[in-house]
Amino acid sequence: MFEFLSISLVILLAVISPGPDFVIVSRNALSYSQNIGIMTAFGIAIGTLFHSTYCILGFALIISQSILLFNVIKGIGAAYLIYLGIKGLRNKSTALPIQNQENEKQVLSLGKAFLHGLICNLFNPKTVCFFLALFTVMIKPSTTLLTQAGYAIEIAVMHLLWFSLVAVLFAHQKVKLFLGQFQYYMTKAFGGILVLFGIKIATLIER
Repeated sequence: MFEFLSISLVILLAVISPGPDFVIVSRNALSYSQNIGIMTAFGIAIGTLFHSTYCILGFALIISQSILLFNVIKGIGAAYLIYLGIKGLRNKSTALPIQNQENEKQVLSLGKAFLHGLICNLFNPKTVCFFLALFTVMIKPSTTLLTQAGYAIEIAVMHLLWFSLVAVLFAHQKVKLFLGQFQYYMTKAFGGILVLFGIKIATLIER
């Protein structure tokens, strides 16, 4: 029980700490719709399941000892965040439309929103490091596979719930109406933050 509570607290703190996942979800929910934001959150949750799976299967040790593999993950993640950030910086829109279900698909499909969350989570080296530490340090090797799978599901559910809540908040009509007047600056801010995250990831010190 002590181990469960300790790990749950660590997971919760990791989930709610601001990072690229938070920026991606809030940007998509604010710029498009609640459904787009929640689908982005779903992509993030699936990404955490992937991380948990390779850790449970024993690949965590391989990744932790391979500088090349870590750098590949780091490079892809950094490039993707910088790409999304530059798209935001180049956006010339000045008004924040309240999207409906019909034109929502024309602007950003649910599939693309899912990929935004999935790729952002999969190739974030800090997320990789968190899972490596969690499954090699906090979760004991003697822990049963069923218990480890339970932790994996807990991580995914907590990510889904938290980022869905973020999506609902930023997609709320009153929030959109208030922030809509700052659309131009919000778009640039989100883009700039993503670029900064990408640069920070790209310049991580080698382990």
